[in-house]
Amino acid sequence: MGELTRLLAAARDGQPGAVDQIVALTYHELRDLAHRRLRQTRAVTLLDTGALVHECYLRLVRLGELNMDDRSHFLGYAGRVMRSIIVDFAREQLALRRGGNAEHVPCPTDLPDPGLLGEQEVVRIDEALQSLAQLDPRLVQVVELKYFGGLSSEEIAAALGIAERSVRRDWQKARVLLHEELKP
Repeated sequence: MGELTRLLAAARDGQPGAVDQIVALTYHELRDLAHRRLRQTRAVTLLDTGALVHECYLRLVRLGELNMDDRSHFLGYAGRVMRSIIVDFAREQLALRRGGNAEHVPCPTDLPDPGLLGEQEVVRIDEALQSLAQLDPRLVQVVELKYFGGLSSEEIAAALGIAERSVRRDWQKARVLLHEELKP
């Protein structure tokens, strides 16, 4: 049994400090995952790689008990947590741009806000994934593990207990459905 597998079992049993050790052991992989994710959402500029990893860590600690079996499951889950953090941040930024509690004063310019597009895309992708989950939850799992988790088709197949060919088919189907959902 590998060190990470042992720590995941300890975290599953609620052992104090296990989540800390898991994050320490996988820190470089989590940074790579966060970096790739932030590169895909270029407009969410106030978050950096370190901030995203640390926020992910805080959410994992707050959860307390991790119910994962191996590295693929853990990284896939961490990818979903990072997605949630980015979407929450984008929604917060959109709310602030709409004025929050401030009095709205219209700006007499026709120039679009260049940062707004990226955050809207992040929120639209999340909404599209929620719609896709109603059609086929496994498609969303494949998207989260591949797109957000950065796992290969082989790793996804192992994590979900399905054939690699099914993963490739699901990935193609999910991409087509998401493309249709995200059309302007």
